[in-house]
Amino acid sequence: MFIVNPKSGTSSKKGFDGVVTKTLNGELFDWRIVRTEYAGHASEIASQCVADGIDICVAVGGDGTVNEVARSLADSETALGIVPCGSGNGLARHLCLPMSMKGALGIINQCTTSRFDYGVINDHPFFCTCGMGFDAYISMKFAQSGKRGLATYAKMVLSEGMKYKPVGYEVTLEDEGGTHHHFDAFLIACANAAQYGNNTYIAPGASMQDGLLDVIVIEPFKGIGGPKVLMDLMLKSIKSNHHVKTFQARHLHIHRPEAGAVHYDGDPIVMGTDIDIAIKPCGLKAIVNPKTIEDKSQPARIVQAINQLIVHHA
Repeated sequence: MFIVNPKSGTSSKKGFDGVVTKTLNGELFDWRIVRTEYAGHASEIASQCVADGIDICVAVGGDGTVNEVARSLADSETALGIVPCGSGNGLARHLCLPMSMKGALGIINQCTTSRFDYGVINDHPFFCTCGMGFDAYISMKFAQSGKRGLATYAKMVLSEGMKYKPVGYEVTLEDEGGTHHHFDAFLIACANAAQYGNNTYIAPGASMQDGLLDVIVIEPFKGIGGPKVLMDLMLKSIKSNHHVKTFQARHLHIHRPEAGAVHYDGDPIVMGTDIDIAIKPCGLKAIVNPKTIEDKSQPARIVQAINQLIVHHA
């Protein structure tokens, strides 16, 4: 089953049906293509796929569509497939899937599956990252902007980063007997996969098969520290930044002084002062690239664009 969100992402889905007909192995698969009609529809269709015993349910859209489909497939034998058509494509990139329709369908033809961990934040499943603080604040702004893509995101980060006030967080590691920590943080991110999307690596060493969340705390910084953090995210060097603390956990509880935005896989939502985050090992079956060659589409032009933005805002 292909679940197509006609409104999500930045890539046009015109001609998708024809690409499927030409590319998908008709001797191996029977298939249907359905298009979503409202928010939450992808999740409903995916749930029905599980009930009907569909082997593979393919999300055709951006990270929000992937999350909708994947959360309905969690803890089932129906495998998630992805044809990435979004602005970030975080999970698709982590799974080393091609960014083209034809290439992604070629991976589905090979029908190689594996099982992966997923996370839960206050009962909301996530598959790449969740977080609070500045990244959730920017996710809310980004969702409201009407414009997608890395350039829009980078401009927001640079323009809003200097104005954002850090928050005090009380973090309890439940899987270490309740070990308690206090952080004054710009943001706290919990990563199951390596990146937010668009090859922006919040947790370069994260694994979706180790039963652990990578927790990243970015502490307050001034001046050029903001653009430096952004560059480190792009260059996979965030852990070496002296404003960053990292650790791993299976289960953590975070208390903050006020309710506010959090995000899960980039989708922003308002939550209260107490936030519970845990990993669910091996709960998602997904189509993978058997060659497991990581996508290397972070071109020099992206780094050049970030440098230009830094100069502009300096």
